Amino acid sequence: MRATARLLQSCRITFFARKTCGLCTQARSVLSDVWDQRPFAFKEVDIVDPKSKPWLDLYDFDVPVIHISKSEAPEEDPKLSSQAMKLMHRFTVDQVKAKMDLVEKS
Repeated sequence: MRATARLLQSCRITFFARKTCGLCTQARSVLSDVWDQRPFAFKEVDIVDPKSKPWLDLYDFDVPVIHISKSEAPEEDPKLSSQAMKLMHRFTVDQVKAKMDLVEKS
């Protein structure tokens, strides 16, 4: 029964990173481990890409950052980032799954 609820309320993780960031590489590994246990929709934003300038302005010194939302939620908006369910810098599989639980219950 619980698995069915998770399928109906699946999460999306938006990953803000740089391609040449060591912490971002570690975070990708953590997210891969989470996905192996509990699949989610995924989007990666390279904050150095010119079209991602608002995210660079926001997270320049904070990557990696993940926003966790319901899969049907609107796309991430830098103006609303303070309201996002997020984890920054170093995080574990258990921390990501705990945030996913909170998003699914909301």
